Amino acid sequence: MTWKILALPPLPEDALRDLLGGLGDHAELAVPARRDRAALLDALPEADIVVGDWSGALVLDAEAVRHAPRLAFVQQPSVGVDGHDLEALAKAGVPVSNTAGVNADAVAEWCLAASLALLRHLPDADREMRAGGWPQFTFQRRELAGARVGVVGFGPVGAACARMFGALGCRVSYWSRTPRPDSHGAVYLDLDELTASSDVLVLAIALADETRGLFDAVRLSRMPRGSVLVNAARGPIVDGDALLAALDSGHLAGAALDVYDTEPLGAADPLRASEKVLLSPHAAAVTPEASGRLIQCVLDNLAAAVAGRPVVNVVNGADPVIRRRT
Repeated sequence: MTWKILALPPLPEDALRDLLGGLGDHAELAVPARRDRAALLDALPEADIVVGDWSGALVLDAEAVRHAPRLAFVQQPSVGVDGHDLEALAKAGVPVSNTAGVNADAVAEWCLAASLALLRHLPDADREMRAGGWPQFTFQRRELAGARVGVVGFGPVGAACARMFGALGCRVSYWSRTPRPDSHGAVYLDLDELTASSDVLVLAIALADETRGLFDAVRLSRMPRGSVLVNAARGPIVDGDALLAALDSGHLAGAALDVYDTEPLGAADPLRASEKVLLSPHAAAVTPEASGRLIQCVLDNLAAAVAGRPVVNVVNGADPVIRRRT
């Protein structure tokens, strides 16, 4: 029997058919009539498999799950699964897979590049030179080699950060909710100790109830004076007002952000006005290499699902063998 796949990514329908066409006669592709919630709910009753929306606009919350009696599998084409009700999907017997690991090198490279840019004041020097200056001795530039680097979260991205920063001679420590036996030489510290002992603090942890607002004014105040924060995780993990206050006071020397509470970042957001903030449009993972790995991961899992083989990267504890529901 043909599996009916509902594709939600914000791409033209022709592009989606080209990407997913390798499933052949085993799958029939559909897209919502419009990119809004009402159209999503209208399309869900016929869906056996959903390929999720990485933009977060179309999510499967508890109400959406109730509208999908045939749903057997959700493949999210991203690492983050924000917005999906994983518990409701698990209770319905629907496994949810992400694409863990496909962007680890890309994001870790961005974290490394952003850290170097902050410590060496690359954006500041570029800005002043374009204005006619010659800021050879204006800034207190620092070397990354030998710096204390703390990594918050130790999934694939955190592990890649430990490997890359360590290769440049940094003293790398990490915190995660579960210590890891293979840490690429990084030392495990509790979160408060890590925060207080890092010249560069890299956030690479998933957004969850317990990590939302994890870096509030109190925790940011524990960072060493003159340290820098690099956030490649999710915007709500950091209190934005507290971060700006720490930058304005001089307690923090800089911050590099690839993620925000609201995306795209609002035109009037005060982050845009701070010269101590390096802004990136949630593009740390956007490389051709990472995109290729993501597409292949999605296709491999969809092929496994329709063939009755276990899928990989299930994040909600459901059975990885996909079974058709009627």
